[in-house]
Amino acid sequence: MPRGRPKKTQEDQQSEEMQEGTKLSDFGPDLYKRDENGLLLNSEYKFNEDGSIDWRAMIKDEYLFPNKSWFELRNKEMPSSTDGLEDHQLLIKLGGIKELAKLRGFKNVTYKFQKCEESHVAVTCGINFIGNYETGGEVVYFEDAANATLNNTSSFATKFLETIACNRAFVRCVRNFLNIHIVGDDEIDKSNKTTSTALSPLTPNSVLENKFSDFESLKEELRNLWKEAVKDNNQSQIDLLSDVKNWKSFSDIPPKEARLLIKIFK
Repeated sequence: MPRGRPKKTQEDQQSEEMQEGTKLSDFGPDLYKRDENGLLLNSEYKFNEDGSIDWRAMIKDEYLFPNKSWFELRNKEMPSSTDGLEDHQLLIKLGGIKELAKLRGFKNVTYKFQKCEESHVAVTCGINFIGNYETGGEVVYFEDAANATLNNTSSFATKFLETIACNRAFVRCVRNFLNIHIVGDDEIDKSNKTTSTALSPLTPNSVLENKFSDFESLKEELRNLWKEAVKDNNQSQIDLLSDVKNWKSFSDIPPKEARLLIKIFK
């Protein structure tokens, strides 16, 4: 009597499913299929301890590089790779932000020009992110703003302030929504600091502005300073940093606090 086909084990079944999934992912539309949690079926996600997605861990190394300004500011040697660097020592390329937005999923992106002058463009970027398990399946709208001026751009970028401002706003919107603390390369102030200082009055705020590559770099340093102050129970610094959340630019920092920060970062 002929013997029957051996019964499939659970491992055999899983192996076949994985192989089938690989075949499906070769077909374009299947690359964008999502499961009931709103996650792409063909992507491997990493998660935080609280169950949320660790978007920082989803950034590919090819989109990260050392923040040259951070090392120059501290007279440190520029590393040749990103190995061992902290988030505040890195920059992320625009392509990395675009890939994260695609992974997260969105319905549309809109831009609103808050100011559009020859030397100053300010833009708000708003994104409707699709629902997933983190949002209870609900679409979530998030927006952020950025600007581009003749004082924080250089070279050819000064001729395309609208584009630069839109890119900066998009980068800020995506990374802040996804809780990523790596500054985008498009957000970095690449202007000639020497020229700006010569034309601008010397104030505590301008000193801080010339010390840091951009406001996001300062905010990142303030976050680190806050953590250290809480850890060391340094009440004076805790009081100093209590209003940081309301600072949106260098000009928002009260002169008294700006002077104290200059002493701290000296």
